Amino acid sequence: MAYFDAASTEPLHPRAREALTAALDAGWADPARLYGPARRARMLLEQARAEVAEVLGCRPDEVSFTTSGTQAVHLGVLGVLRGRRRAGRRLVVSAVEHSSVLHSGEVHEREGGTVETVGVGLTGVVDLAAFGEAVRAEGTALACLQSANHEVGTLQPVAEAAALCAGAGVPLLVDAAQTVGRMPASPGWSVLTASAHKWGGPAGVGVLAVRKGVRWRGPLPQDERENRVPGFENVPAIVAAAAALRAAAAEAEQEGARLSALVDRIRAEVPRLVPDVEVIGEPVARAPHIVTFSCLYVEGEALLMELDKAGFAVSSGSSCTASTLRPSHVLEAMGVLTHGNVRVSLPRGASGADVDRFLSVLPDAVRRIREEAGVKS
Repeated sequence: MAYFDAASTEPLHPRAREALTAALDAGWADPARLYGPARRARMLLEQARAEVAEVLGCRPDEVSFTTSGTQAVHLGVLGVLRGRRRAGRRLVVSAVEHSSVLHSGEVHEREGGTVETVGVGLTGVVDLAAFGEAVRAEGTALACLQSANHEVGTLQPVAEAAALCAGAGVPLLVDAAQTVGRMPASPGWSVLTASAHKWGGPAGVGVLAVRKGVRWRGPLPQDERENRVPGFENVPAIVAAAAALRAAAAEAEQEGARLSALVDRIRAEVPRLVPDVEVIGEPVARAPHIVTFSCLYVEGEALLMELDKAGFAVSSGSSCTASTLRPSHVLEAMGVLTHGNVRVSLPRGASGADVDRFLSVLPDAVRRIREEAGVKS
């Protein structure tokens, strides 16, 4: 099986596996206690925090560990909105944010706040002028803009948006799940969230980084452990996540360039080999590992099953809502074809031979589905 769904989860990095095995023996104790094994666990936890902070370009005491990237988003969005209630009750988001951001906005609306959604262009890039106008509006407490889109790979102009937010005195939350460990963090963010299993760490570890000076008030009942996240820290998993991040960041420039060249090949070859196909997303300013295309007259789920039979693991539609069989909110916001959608996201080490085999299998898979539907291609 050729695994082409790294945007959902990256296979565990060998460095993470090594670190996890060691930390299970050395970091099992309660890091909040004072005896020897607990002090060892605390040392491992703080070392991991410092390593993550170094990659993100922030202070270690600005980094908290959560149980997932989704929880990090929920705590980040709702925590800043609660902390800045005196500033206003408006939340600004782009139309293509991850569902965790949009669901946080729904909670905010139920509590009496408002959400303004800023549209995107055909390639998925946010309308920067409209974004700036939205954050300058009176009563804006927080703005959210992802670093790269999780469905089509389009990079957002985070640095420019951060400058607009800074000029308006509004903090910017950046969901960086698809870029941490693959690309340097864009400057200017106030709050950043990420997910370890996206960079080759274990599932169950998220990152919430809140800059000093950003007002944040926890939306959950607090305890005396993590400064923003209640509950017992999973020290071995956090240590493994930090080890994977350190390794991924060290490999990022070389591996990113290699994967980007493979993605360029897919972007060029798919429309040449398959009729009535639309390649979606920004062709240049994009995450290095993601390419998405839609095939007319094809159901995405049927195409996924055909590709699965041929030995390829890919995803279709929204990465988090495909099971609902509803069209992706990202593709709808972009105004592009939503039928027969396939997202290929290449993991570390993906081979050119597997990409070539994918390109050889895809045309027949699409043809068979279209013929079964009575469509000639």
